[in-house]
Amino acid sequence: MTRIERAARALCRFHKLPENTKFEGRPMWESYVDEAIAVIAAIDDEPKPGKSIENKRGTM
Repeated sequence: MTRIERAARALCRFHKLPENTKFEGRPMWESYVDEAIAVIAAIDDEPKPGKSIENKRGTM
């Protein structure tokens, strides 16, 4: 299982949806692949130490 699949399945569980239920002919978790890719890309592109991140709650 790839990390994209693991992340997509985790997002599916987070939304309290069964991972393997068919949705539009495919397992439900596959509908979260784009979101999983975005999250993994964001994690892989961590800012350099000392660089701040802006979010809705302020600077981290």
